Amino acid sequence: MILDSLKNAGLYESIHPRFKQAFDYLCSNDLLTLPFGKVELDGKNLFVNVVNAEGRTTETARMETHINYIDIQVPVTGAETMGWLAGAELSEITDPYNTDKDVSFFADKASNFIVVQPFEFAVFFPTDGHQPQIFEGVQKKIIVKVRV
Repeated sequence: MILDSLKNAGLYESIHPRFKQAFDYLCSNDLLTLPFGKVELDGKNLFVNVVNAEGRTTETARMETHINYIDIQVPVTGAETMGWLAGAELSEITDPYNTDKDVSFFADKASNFIVVQPFEFAVFFPTDGHQPQIFEGVQKKIIVKVRV
C-alpha cells in the first residue's frame, strides 16, 4: 500500500510499467471536471473509473481484494477514510472471487485506517485488503485499475 499526494506521483512511476501512464493521466487532467464513467488508457490493461461514490460507515464498508489489478484510488471532492489489512490476514470470506469483476469480499475489518485527502492517492496491490469509501454523503472519486 502506498499513500501520497499526486504532486509526488513521479516517485512511483518505476514501480510498475503502467504507472507512468496512469499518473500522467491523473496529473494532466482537471479531476474536478472529468465526466463520470470509464476511460480506457490501454484497453483492459489500464483504465480509469470516475465515479460518484456513496459513502459508508466503518461497519458497512466491505473489505476487498483483487487478483489481476492494482487500484490507485483518488478522492476528488472530499476526504475518504480507507481501511487496510494484509491480504494474508483475511479469513472471513463473504463473496468468493468474481473473475468478471476481479474482486473478493470479506467480513474482516481493517487493522489500520488512513484518511486520504482530495488529490492524494492510495495504491492497493493484490496483497492488500482494503476497505474504501468510508465517508458521509456522496463524493467524486477516481479509481485507476492497473493490470498486474
